[in-house]
Amino acid sequence: MTKITEQPSLYRHLEKMSVTELTANINKEDKKVALAIEAALPQINQLIEGIVEKLEQGGRLFYLGAGSGGRLSVLDAIELPTTYGIPKGVVNVILAGGVAHLVEAREEEEDNREAGWKALESHDVSEKDLVLGISASGTTPFVLAALQACQSKGITTGCLVSNPESPIAGAADFPVEVITGPEFVSGSTRMKCGTMQKMVFDMISTTCMIRLGRVEDNKMVNVQLINDKITDRAVKMLMERAGLEDYEEAKALLMEKGSVKKALDTLNT
Repeated sequence: MTKITEQPSLYRHLEKMSVTELTANINKEDKKVALAIEAALPQINQLIEGIVEKLEQGGRLFYLGAGSGGRLSVLDAIELPTTYGIPKGVVNVILAGGVAHLVEAREEEEDNREAGWKALESHDVSEKDLVLGISASGTTPFVLAALQACQSKGITTGCLVSNPESPIAGAADFPVEVITGPEFVSGSTRMKCGTMQKMVFDMISTTCMIRLGRVEDNKMVNVQLINDKITDRAVKMLMERAGLEDYEEAKALLMEKGSVKKALDTLNT
């Protein structure tokens, strides 16, 4: 396989560039990310449909990763229960070194070939679930070995990688290869690869939540009322959708029912 992620930067002598030159060139490279994602949309669409099918049948999604990509998947997963009101445990993260050590960047754990599968086993992963491996290089042992173990046991797998024809893609039922090219700082895959991963995670989780009925029109009708800002937004959402004019009346109904969706269902019965 060709490790495009490890190829030299297209730019030389970065230390001699001005701030203006550095930011302009980084931005120039970042512009390539959305186009790389666009080229991979057919693969992404197939993956999403596979995830939705599993979730509709009561299964779960597991993000499985190391390094920057794994950490970014944590950020995606932790916001879904609040934003869309799904139960915790529907979308999970298996992170090399453990989610509890998120800020420690325990990069050495990505070479541990046994830890990924052991962590999945501890969550009772089964054929009902889908495991999505995340690796910029497409070779991370932590991810590769766990996906191979999943396939041997009939568990559906997907991946998000940034090199073509990688071993991890070969261990995925739904491979997604988004080729973002050499990084601005050679090999620093937290840059374009990281940007791509964040964008694709948003695309995957948001599309899945919409397809699962967690959004109505363009509104987060299942958002959890966890603070004043979100509660105020939800009250105004309820007022708009239900044609209510009294803020306090709408808020009282919302707080009683717990979500805009449940309040609307009450009004429509």
